[in-house]
Amino acid sequence: MIDLDNIVAIDIHTHAEEPCNCPRDDGYDQFQAGMARYFRNPAGVDGMLPTVPQTAAYYRERRIAAVIFGVDAERETGFRRHSNEDIARLAAENSDILIPFASIDPAKGRLGAREARRLVRDFGVRGFKFHPTMQGFFPNDRAAYPLYEAIAEEGAIMLFHTGQTGVGAGMRGGMGMRLKYSDPIHVDDVAVDFPDTPIILAHPSFPWTEQGLAVATHKPNVYIDMSGWSPRYFPPIFTQYANTILKRKMLFGSDWPAITPDRWLADFADLPIRDEVRPLILKDNAARLLGLGGRDAD
Repeated sequence: MIDLDNIVAIDIHTHAEEPCNCPRDDGYDQFQAGMARYFRNPAGVDGMLPTVPQTAAYYRERRIAAVIFGVDAERETGFRRHSNEDIARLAAENSDILIPFASIDPAKGRLGAREARRLVRDFGVRGFKFHPTMQGFFPNDRAAYPLYEAIAEEGAIMLFHTGQTGVGAGMRGGMGMRLKYSDPIHVDDVAVDFPDTPIILAHPSFPWTEQGLAVATHKPNVYIDMSGWSPRYFPPIFTQYANTILKRKMLFGSDWPAITPDRWLADFADLPIRDEVRPLILKDNAARLLGLGGRDAD
């Protein structure tokens, strides 16, 4: 169990990139090498991706709790998904620092809905990651609603990738990835139809940053995680909203292992964020959202 008093931050966005239960698929090395070039990070090259236990050790050393998940994109990418159960089991073995989310392709329909219920009830999964570009769907597609309904009924969180992605960047045809699916305005419909379910928009949503800010401002159940970008590159309007009207709804996230928390936090220290807002973004907002406690803003 996470001791909130003993941690300095909560990273709401980390990836379990190394397969837990199978060897890498053909083409996976090239895919990860492309990601490494995009993020200018050696992770992914020559088998350097961390395992879940290695991730836990890294975060424990830094006294940072972390939400961790895979991405079920096997239908669109051809790469087998990492086992949600295995990630959850490994997170349970490191429950002092890791919080398990899961990922299910909405195309799995009612079968996916059954899996979601089982993961929450039997494995302690707290939320579900969706990557519309990797999974090839618009978030407001009604075909995804059976899965959303299960997640909502189980009291879990939905986290959606938004904006541009490093997946397929620079590769022929972008590896088939279509950016249009990840405009955060499509999540606005989901927030209307599931008003009591916490929803997180991942990343600053470039080039739709203002759409993401609008959705989070308008819908009480929508939050934004600040992962995937170094804070030094945040658009000014994104920083302005984080510092003011969205100070209770912004969440620290790194996008580990593509971006390390060491790099993100060092750049965040130079961002013009008010002293009273920093702890909200780094820990307290996520702690409340995850049901761990945490103070409110003044």
